[in-house]
Amino acid sequence: MSKKTKKDLRSMFIYQVYIRNHNKTGSFNEFVEDLDRIQDLGVDIVYFLPIHKIGQKKKKGDLGCPYSIQDYRSINPEYGTIEDFINLVKEIHKREMKVMIDIVYNHTSHDSELLIKHPEYFYKNEKGEFSNRVGDWWDITDLDFTKDISLWEYLIGNLVYWAELGVDGFRWDVASLLPMEFLEEAEERVHDKYPEVIFLSESVHGGFVRYLRGEGYKALSESEIYQVFDMAYDYDTHPYFEGYLKGEVPLKRYLEELLRQEEIYPDNYIKMRNLENHDFGRFSKVVKNDKIKINNWTSQVFFSKGSTMIYAGQERCDNNLPSLFDIDKVNWAGNDISPLITRLAKITKNKIFSYGHYNINITDKDVYYGEYKLDNKHIIGIFNLGKDEGFIEVDIPDGKYVNLLDDTNIAIYNKKLILSNNPLLFWVNK
Repeated sequence: MSKKTKKDLRSMFIYQVYIRNHNKTGSFNEFVEDLDRIQDLGVDIVYFLPIHKIGQKKKKGDLGCPYSIQDYRSINPEYGTIEDFINLVKEIHKREMKVMIDIVYNHTSHDSELLIKHPEYFYKNEKGEFSNRVGDWWDITDLDFTKDISLWEYLIGNLVYWAELGVDGFRWDVASLLPMEFLEEAEERVHDKYPEVIFLSESVHGGFVRYLRGEGYKALSESEIYQVFDMAYDYDTHPYFEGYLKGEVPLKRYLEELLRQEEIYPDNYIKMRNLENHDFGRFSKVVKNDKIKINNWTSQVFFSKGSTMIYAGQERCDNNLPSLFDIDKVNWAGNDISPLITRLAKITKNKIFSYGHYNINITDKDVYYGEYKLDNKHIIGIFNLGKDEGFIEVDIPDGKYVNLLDDTNIAIYNKKLILSNNPLLFWVNK
């Protein structure tokens, strides 16, 4: 991890947006109209999926995938103009939020400006064809960072260009597939001019790292990623999270992996926690619209150590994961959990969540029992993820406490707490 990374970033609440499917027109200008609502949620960073022109050669779907980029300095005309984007950035900043955009440097579209002008920058397979190394990403072709150092200059220049326009952070697509030497150079050069710019890594699942290395390709581990990036996706624990939801892995195993992060990463490590994103299914659908599970898991992900991201529409429990390749609008008519999210976002701004000692107490129940301690402060989060009944034993003094999420009382007697279907978050002493 960058030694400069500030632990304060753990309090960041990120709102992921796919402009094409967010509103009626799918435009920057209409999105401005939604900024007050987003600000009221408690959002700190508005993160946009790629905003650039999309390649048309070998495209997926009717409109193509935003991760198949034609020109890194362009704006997708579906969304508006560069002037519209600059205005959007100003409007977001006016509301004291930051702007993050996707950076896709592993590959471009088959008809990208870069491929046309500099074919020498690109990977070729054993047949001498422009191609991608792995996966079913047939709509893109991979860059080759070993061929010409001028590629590095061009790509880093793009980062500086967008930072000059007011972009506050970059989410790096499949960052684990990029060379460490390039990432280090990019981090140093960008932070030399813009020291507050945030680097978020979409690092990949550990199984994918093993697969890539088995195929003879280089792939960065999560620990290596933290040499450069401020934040990283929580994909090292994601298989256990998914496994639990499918009934294949006990909750204890997932919680053990969360705790293990405290042992293997730097002291100032920051995980970006999320229940859903554009690559994975909508969480509400996964739990079959179970309101109790939605409320408890939403509370757990905010409480867990690190920043939190929601995918636009999650606050309305949208069941449909919008297609990346077509018009497929967010459904805003679902169950509104915005009040819970707003309260969680406000509570987790407290310094204890960024600087406190974090621990998870693993029980024999399907319950997350976490805590933070800082100086004389002690805050507890208990989330009944499996809708268990009965009680759990807690190392908390007997007495009554106030649930910060709904202002109801919580009683502890003989070091036991009766389980509730409601998420519980409370101060032990303050």
